[in-house]
Amino acid sequence: MPYILSVGTCDPEHTMDQEDTVEFARELFSDHFTHIDRLLRVFENGQIGTRNFVNDVQWYKATHSLQAKNDIYIEKSVEYSVKAIEDCLANREKQFPYNEIEAIFFVSTTGFSTPSIEARIMNELPFSPHTKRIPIWGLGCAGGASGLARAHDYCLAYPKAKVLLICAELCSLTFQKEDYSKSNLVGTSLFADGVAVVLMVGDEVKEKELSLENPLPRTLASQSTLMPDSEEVMGWDIKDEGLYVIFSKDIPHIVDSWFYPTIHQFLIDQNLELEDIKHIIAHPGGIKVLNAYMESLDLPPSMLQDSFEVLKHYGNMSSVTVLYVLNRFLKKKIPVGEKGLLIALGPGFSSEVVLVEWVK
Repeated sequence: MPYILSVGTCDPEHTMDQEDTVEFARELFSDHFTHIDRLLRVFENGQIGTRNFVNDVQWYKATHSLQAKNDIYIEKSVEYSVKAIEDCLANREKQFPYNEIEAIFFVSTTGFSTPSIEARIMNELPFSPHTKRIPIWGLGCAGGASGLARAHDYCLAYPKAKVLLICAELCSLTFQKEDYSKSNLVGTSLFADGVAVVLMVGDEVKEKELSLENPLPRTLASQSTLMPDSEEVMGWDIKDEGLYVIFSKDIPHIVDSWFYPTIHQFLIDQNLELEDIKHIIAHPGGIKVLNAYMESLDLPPSMLQDSFEVLKHYGNMSSVTVLYVLNRFLKKKIPVGEKGLLIALGPGFSSEVVLVEWVK
């Protein structure tokens, strides 16, 4: 089975405290909501402390065209991805040469680029010109888990392969200054920017090429699940000015009622029970979503502590966020044989689940 060797990240350069974003939202929304102070409690209730953004706060107070925002998306996605790749490969005692990376999976939902971003990255770093490129767009918050599952599938098919998964999301560039909907208010309290990269290899990569001092997670199986006729739960409305967020208030309820059966069936298919799962690597879509995970799966808060911490310090970076959580698990000394679930929810409405096991 494929192995997860390392994760690299890159935090955009502008960090903002949640108190500052509250004042930004008050200035923007106060003339359009009667009970603005009550609505702004969503910022405090979300339990986010800081977030990172591609621009400073003054930039978001002005109106920008879709082209202007997308130009920044292309430039900064390449810049941050290069840094995250370098960080990912530097996390290992033995660094693979760039030309040994056989495939690059690139996941994003917050901008557009043709040629796609990974092609532009290949002009910045010395990858082989024959590197396979697999860009994936539109999976939103589920993209990190789904990208990991697709990299798993590739490494199963090509067990000698070394592949990179890149998730780049600049959510703040989708911000619509003149959208006075509650969905935009909630999104303003929650979403952030970031990039993460995962290095995975097939199980026939020679042991002498790997650093195996600590147990590593290997991916065992995955499951994608789509809820029928749920397009309006989460996603984008694409208009002339850009991307407008769709964010249903029913998401926590849907998680609570719908998610457990999908997990239960997945575990049955793997001849496991929920009690066999010692670790939950959950995408922190928001405090209500994490609480819904706990309610649905009957989990103690301690099993989601890493997700709560990532949410607190980084907010929701869409597909990237679950890989920040995964990075925390890679730094732990987890006993051989213990299993975990990496889980995320996204547009569709959909769920992505990856089963992992720590091995020596």
